[in-house]
Amino acid sequence: MAESNMNNRREFLKKTLVGGAGMLALNAIPNEVLAKSNMVKITILHTNDVHSHIDPFPDNHPKFPGLGGAVRRAALIKKIRSEEKNVLLLDVGDIFQGTPYFNMYGGELEFKLMSMMNYDASTIGNHDFDNGLSGLVKQLPHANFPFINCNYDFSDTVMAGKTIPHKIFVKDDIKIGVFGLGIEMEGLVDKKMYGNTIYLDPIQKAAEVTHYLKNEKKCDLIICLSHLGYKYEYKKISDVELAKHSKNIDIILGGHTHTFFDKPISCKNMDNKEVLVAQVGWAGIRLGRVDYIFEKKSKKMTSEGYSIKISKKSIAI
Repeated sequence: MAESNMNNRREFLKKTLVGGAGMLALNAIPNEVLAKSNMVKITILHTNDVHSHIDPFPDNHPKFPGLGGAVRRAALIKKIRSEEKNVLLLDVGDIFQGTPYFNMYGGELEFKLMSMMNYDASTIGNHDFDNGLSGLVKQLPHANFPFINCNYDFSDTVMAGKTIPHKIFVKDDIKIGVFGLGIEMEGLVDKKMYGNTIYLDPIQKAAEVTHYLKNEKKCDLIICLSHLGYKYEYKKISDVELAKHSKNIDIILGGHTHTFFDKPISCKNMDNKEVLVAQVGWAGIRLGRVDYIFEKKSKKMTSEGYSIKISKKSIAI
């Protein structure tokens, strides 16, 4: 029933805002039309598991011919920002490791490029520890955006004080709470790489943080940056399990499992409300986009999301 109501709301908004053109996508509704209708559009852009892929894949690559590339991603982001008033650009970790750029520069180039693209925030993936805690700390000055995580306790490490558990962004009076979760590193990452980092239960920490963001800070939209992975065949905490055990999360932007979604999937939370789960594969070959439209007075929202292949055709460079 919740999903049916959400679909009905989408169609109602489209018809109301564009005079009956019900097939018009939310992202295509002009901002001036929204303003006249007392609506606000928020555009969320997201990446995950870029893994130091700075250059596009070669045109003869068997799986991803000509896809990706930091320059193309930057151009696409710039184009979207020129068209939309309220944009948030977020990353879900595993920024490091995967090409000789990381071997040579240790993550400096990746952080500098993300800073040039004006990322608003990122969480931390397991491969971001591949040069150890000191290697990560060394590169942090090159990032002009915060790293958000609430379930890694870094207090007895050199990363102490280098992350924040959550951040609130305000766009056109819409309060957007963003928090981050990381995967359990024991058995996945060499102990010497993460040292005395303590892993805390992500479902419990998510419940605590989202209760604070929703009930005390009155956030209208709550986003989780999750490097837990989409789902597993065996018993392991994943984005799907997190969604099922949550109450206040609106969307989980995921990573780790390199899962390609053409558009977000829908899960039901503990209150039988819709939680979106999105992920855009790996290597920076796609950019995720989710558009939310809010009614200013009631703060009721509807959404539409999809992923964009980054190629020569996606934007003229």
